[in-house]
Amino acid sequence: MSNILAREPGTLKNRLYFIDIVRSIAILLMLEGHFVDDTLSLDLRDESNAIYYYWKFIRGFTSPIFLTVTGIVFTYLLLGNEQTSFWNNPRVRKGFKRAVELLFWGYLLQYYAFHVLQCIGIGILTIIGLYGIARLVKVVPLWIFYCLAGIAFFSSYLFFGLLPKGQYWPEHAPSMIQNIFRGKNSIFPITPNLGYTMFGAMIGVILFHVKEKVKTPPFMLSGFFIGFILFLWSKKILIVLGKLDLFHGCKIYRMDWLFEKLGMVFMILSLLLTLEKYVFRIKKTNLFLRVGQNTLSIYIVHMVILYGSLTGLGLTHFFHESLSIYQIVPFTLTFIALFVIFVYFIDKIRARLSFILVPLKKFTNRIFSID
Repeated sequence: MSNILAREPGTLKNRLYFIDIVRSIAILLMLEGHFVDDTLSLDLRDESNAIYYYWKFIRGFTSPIFLTVTGIVFTYLLLGNEQTSFWNNPRVRKGFKRAVELLFWGYLLQYYAFHVLQCIGIGILTIIGLYGIARLVKVVPLWIFYCLAGIAFFSSYLFFGLLPKGQYWPEHAPSMIQNIFRGKNSIFPITPNLGYTMFGAMIGVILFHVKEKVKTPPFMLSGFFIGFILFLWSKKILIVLGKLDLFHGCKIYRMDWLFEKLGMVFMILSLLLTLEKYVFRIKKTNLFLRVGQNTLSIYIVHMVILYGSLTGLGLTHFFHESLSIYQIVPFTLTFIALFVIFVYFIDKIRARLSFILVPLKKFTNRIFSID
């Protein structure tokens, strides 16, 4: 997922390694979360149990982190080529290519659903589209476009998220279209999830224009403080705003959970940026960072192994909702270790498959006019 952004040596002069750290954490949490959610025995899913409650609480921040980081990194790289015309910007063409790839893999793995890969793919297209509009308008700063888009997608929950159970939108559209917004198999609909990507794009613009100040205490503290306010007081703030005539009858406080999760993402990013600055000594060859740099490959393989995508037979067919408290921990650790080993050997695997991957890459690059 997060490596939807092709890595380009030398692209980031002052590489923000905290992004790679957060991607690694997020993909490991995703692996753990998906495995536990699919295999844990039903009688152990008791929210009065503190361990299960906090596990579920932490799991709720995995996808917002992925979606936000996608917006940050893609926009950061996009602006690095701003001196060129729109179509001559290599990030624009690579963005179109990556979006198509994500939509392809998303529907290949789960043709009947709209999942996170499709959501990220449309997110990239939206970022590119708003970037193009901002270049034409010019008088409005780019970050405002992304901020307004983020608010709009979050606000869409007041309509889509509150529709009666079983009511889908657009009402008479094919299920494939409905799933994008509100359908029977809307796992990650763009409404409201794309809001995280748009707010991430906004942060990416800010990081690019103040890159020399990103690792200073005032910047890190500001990010954490904003996140802290959003996490603790989003509902109170929205209740106050809801009393204004502009929002009369909208009940905007109902989207408080979206801003709370965004606040948590801000705090996590700020903390990891602080740790990178003052604690961690990052090496480019660090295996932990490589996990975060290969999340699309990990996602595809985990869908095959766990859910049986493409093959029709996965671990879910043997362990679905059946593992006890004594089994779940070693089984989960083994599942995660499998993918760490996979990343360790991933370059060798790709080298073995180069007879397929290299011609395929050249072919798709020609389609999107990528040198």
